[in-house]
Amino acid sequence: MTEYTIHPLVVGANATDQGVMTYLKGYGKRIWIPIYVFYLEGGRENILVDTGLEQFVVPPEVEAEYNIKIQEFEEALATYNLKPEDIDLIIHTHLHNDHCENDYKCQNAKILVQRREYEFFQNPHPIDHRYFPDLLDENEVVLLDGDQEIVDGIQVILTPGHTVGGQSVVVNTKKGKAIITGFCCNEQNFPISGPVVPSGVHINVIEAYESAKKVKELADILIPLHDLSIGRRKNIPE
Repeated sequence: MTEYTIHPLVVGANATDQGVMTYLKGYGKRIWIPIYVFYLEGGRENILVDTGLEQFVVPPEVEAEYNIKIQEFEEALATYNLKPEDIDLIIHTHLHNDHCENDYKCQNAKILVQRREYEFFQNPHPIDHRYFPDLLDENEVVLLDGDQEIVDGIQVILTPGHTVGGQSVVVNTKKGKAIITGFCCNEQNFPISGPVVPSGVHINVIEAYESAKKVKELADILIPLHDLSIGRRKNIPE
């Protein structure tokens, strides 16, 4: 089976409340969350998980304080000698705007997303305001139904709750199965002991809990979607 190396690229950061990540926990604690693009290196195709924010303003001291490098999308890709038009596949964890604003730059890419997520994206409920249905207009969208192998060594598993059709990305690596979560979370959602904590923002909190529990049990390497420590790593696994 093909083995991949995952390269986390920080293409933005947002100031928010820890309670946005963790249901009923951490409210009132202000945090910065990185916005990631993950480049999966090792196969025949150039594959990204999410494309992040297009425009953002982050105070320069944030990089120094958290020891992360925040780059524009094109600059981040260039660190691996890639341009947006070189990307073949974009696998979306979900379609909140901070995960897909740079899709349109990747003119040759197919976008893989769960069918139920895409249908909600096209006609979102007012309770979830982070869907911008014009973001994918210029791309070829491939709709998936549930768990599916994408290419050799990469599969997706349906992990709803945060959104109606979130999918986590399972990547075969030299050190086992790495899973990029399909829902917004950080390290606080996965305590060393005790139950997982579902996403603080969710459509269905029971599904969110079960999805977090599922990925924790399956992963040899767990990659929470907004965990600051991930941005300090050039390669996963090292």
